[in-house]
Amino acid sequence: MSRTIEVDTKTFIRFWFVIIAFAGLGYLIFKAASGLIIIFISAFLALALRPLAKLIDKIDKRKERPRLTAIIAVLVVVLGFSTIVAVVGPMIVSQVSIFLASAPQKISTVIGEFNLDRIGEYFGIPDLQAQLLVALRNFSNTLLNNLSGIAISSVGTIGTILTNIILTIVLTILFMLEGPTLVENFWRTISSSRNAQATRVWHRVTSKLSTVVAKYVSAQVLIALLDGTITAISVFILCLIFSVPGGIAIPLGLISFLFYLIPMFGPVIACIINTVLLFVNSPWAAFSFFLFYLIYQQIENNIIAPRVQGKGLGLPPVIILISIIIGMYAFGLIGCLIAIPIAGCIKVIIDEYAAIKKVMDD
Repeated sequence: MSRTIEVDTKTFIRFWFVIIAFAGLGYLIFKAASGLIIIFISAFLALALRPLAKLIDKIDKRKERPRLTAIIAVLVVVLGFSTIVAVVGPMIVSQVSIFLASAPQKISTVIGEFNLDRIGEYFGIPDLQAQLLVALRNFSNTLLNNLSGIAISSVGTIGTILTNIILTIVLTILFMLEGPTLVENFWRTISSSRNAQATRVWHRVTSKLSTVVAKYVSAQVLIALLDGTITAISVFILCLIFSVPGGIAIPLGLISFLFYLIPMFGPVIACIINTVLLFVNSPWAAFSFFLFYLIYQQIENNIIAPRVQGKGLGLPPVIILISIIIGMYAFGLIGCLIAIPIAGCIKVIIDEYAAIKKVMDD
């Protein structure tokens, strides 16, 4: 038995209006994805820099000056990272150039100990050792010649990155200045239209979310600073023992500090980079540093980090790893940096779900 369902014109128009509206909204979000990411990162940094701003207020015993405090906090971070790039960048370029220039000679020394010509004769390849050395020299020279071309072709990309950085800095300062006022006005409006219990619940949830971000970033920076200091001291000691220039101790420490801010994978990347840069000067120094850093990471991950971070976010390691993977594939390096605090915020919402559901039902 068939039935005929009649749909009036208004319902038909509303249905397609909703479909078109959602499609248009999705298109706008897709086109404005880069701008939305900048806004989100700025809001995240504004929350993360709150402890630093409060510390500056405590140092300055005079009346609070939120505008000056916000600007100083952002400038401290910007100048800090600019200093790291200015110190580490030239050192890495110099060491890589030295490595590429000296690699054929070092590899030829190693190859000479294995008598590759005899192996080549066995497989019917005459002068195998000489052919390998020529190929290595050609590869090294080609790579060195391409470095300048890569630098020139990257000018446009660097300009875009600098523009995004400036926008992020300005928005972060504005969020730090106007954010608290906007939040207070929002809760004042909510209080006039809903009951006080609902206002308290939402206020508690948002406070927990901001606390999660601020505490995570503070703990991560503190441990990264310790990691960089230990790296610099250990490299300096190796410079006294092996033929390694003492000037690379601080840059390698800054590399460890910077990459430790990347959860889980950062220390591994820093260890590889530092080991390679040490290997350019002394293979034994590189091996000694690699062994020491592995031992130190076990101490840091099992003793130091839990004490500094306390119970942290209360997230299982598998959830942390999944969060980092999703963040990395969705937003790249930025996604890795913000994945764990976002996962912590989601945990707060899940913990407060019962209270939120009750408020929504009321």
